[in-house]
Order: sequence, then C-alpha cells, then structure tokens
Amino acid sequence: MSISPPAAVAGLAALADNYDVILSDVWGVVHDGRTHTPAAADALARFRAKGGTVVLVTNAPRPWKPIQKMLDNFGLPRESYDVIVSSGGVTVDLVAARGMTPLHHIGPPRDLPIFEEVAEVTGEKPPLLPLEQAEYVVCTGLLDDYDEPDPYMPKLRAMRARDLTMICANPDIVVHVGPDLLWCAGALAERYAGLGGKVIMAGKPHAIIYEAALKEAQALRKGALDRKRVLAIGDGLFTDIRGAASQGLDALFITSGIHRDLLHPDAGEDDWSVDEVAYRGLLAEAGAAPAGHLRDLVW
Repeated sequence: MSISPPAAVAGLAALADNYDVILSDVWGVVHDGRTHTPAAADALARFRAKGGTVVLVTNAPRPWKPIQKMLDNFGLPRESYDVIVSSGGVTVDLVAARGMTPLHHIGPPRDLPIFEEVAEVTGEKPPLLPLEQAEYVVCTGLLDDYDEPDPYMPKLRAMRARDLTMICANPDIVVHVGPDLLWCAGALAERYAGLGGKVIMAGKPHAIIYEAALKEAQALRKGALDRKRVLAIGDGLFTDIRGAASQGLDALFITSGIHRDLLHPDAGEDDWSVDEVAYRGLLAEAGAAPAGHLRDLVW
C-alpha cells in the first residue's frame, strides 16, 4: 500500500486552534533520555495557556510518579503538561486485576515500583517468584540497558513450554538514549509472540492506553471529548502514529526521533531534509499516516 507523506507544518501554532487536547509522546518528543527539549516544552505550555489540555502518554514501564520525578530531573517544566499516563500505570491495573497470582518479572530493578504501586492499589504485593513457580510473566525490559534480546530466547522458550501469558509493560522495540539505540521490552514480546506465546500489550499502539489517556483528558475537561479535536504527537510510526490512527485521532509526526537515521541520513546543521523514499516505505509498513510532520516539536 502506497501512502503519500503529509506536508510539513511550521509548528504546533499552525494546528493548535483545531484541537482541545494533545496526547503527547514523551521519549523522542519532550526528552531524549538525558535531558528535556526546551522548544517542545514551550510548545506544549503555550497550548495549555490557550486553554488546551496536555496528556503525556508514554510507554515507560513505570507508574506516573517516578516518571514525573525523572522528568523533573531532566528539567521539564510541569507547566508543559497536565497529567501523565504510562504503560507502567496500565500494567499496574492489569497486575492488580490478577490479585495474588504469583508472577515472574523480567526487567531491571528500577522498574520494581510497578509492584509497589500494585500494593498501594490492592493492599497486597503480588509474589515475585522464579519462572518455574510463576503463573504469568511481566516484562518491563531487558535486565541491562545494553543487553541484546537473543540471549533471552531460552527463557522465552521455557515460558512458551508452560504456556505462560506475558504482560508487556513497554511495547517499544527500541529507544534512543542520546546517540545510543537500546532494546526495550517490546523486542522480547515480539520474539515471544513469534514463538506462539500470548502477549498482552499495555501501551501504544494498543487501545488500552488510549482509553486511559482519553479518560484522564475527559476528567480534566469535565465533559465529553470530541475525538476530532484530539491531536496525538509522537516520533514512532509503529506506536504513536499507528495507535492514533486506530483510535480515529489526528497525529503530528516528529521526524527527528526514533526514525531519524532513516529519515535524515544526511542530517547536519543546515540539512535536515526528509528522505522521501524512506518516508514512503515507513508509512507503507506502518499502514498509517500522520496529518503532518515536524522535525522537532516547536510552537
């Protein structure tokens, strides 16, 4: 399927009057894994100043409180958003619904607040056990940021042999941290699904996180939402843009994020032109197109 690339827009100001709510991606839009992006923060703050509502929607595999602390440390002003909805928060709900069913966690220790949050919701912390004793698996990421997915295949095969369900707290496959490209939980979920394993995805592009985000926006605006006046912003065609399309939402694509090496192969101080052939190929693969694109989120 051939999809024509949309036109570039000058900035968020050109679109702002058409929308009441923004669902903004976080990593790749408002920060790069190390520091916040001042122009993006300013654009979102200006949208809020005009009466708009900004919901940060992230596939970070942690509840909103530690995410907000991280954003504070990155220097992101709280004036640039109203609320944070995370795939980690959605995962908390999914785990809480399973009560005290024993589970196995795949991921780094920094993601353990998910299970502390479950205890706050239910009054009990679910048992975290070795794989052999668990009845399902929660995958928040690889154990080390620089791990590769292939060494996890024996564990994934052992899970498949027992027909265990995996809850994936971060459907992203890879993410940029500064100049580095790191694997995420979605890479393991993709491989487990390839083995025939059952995977429940807690984040974008799946409906469950959009339902949570739109519910928050509706509560903040104290009334029904018109989806035609909701704009999603993101740098991932396969998560942000595909997810927005599945929910009937317009989307603004940030080209300097996760796809930058393909879209801007000759990027330099004076040349950030988009590679049209690569862009068309990505759009065809994603099966969805944004309403417009920007190199970086600016007002």
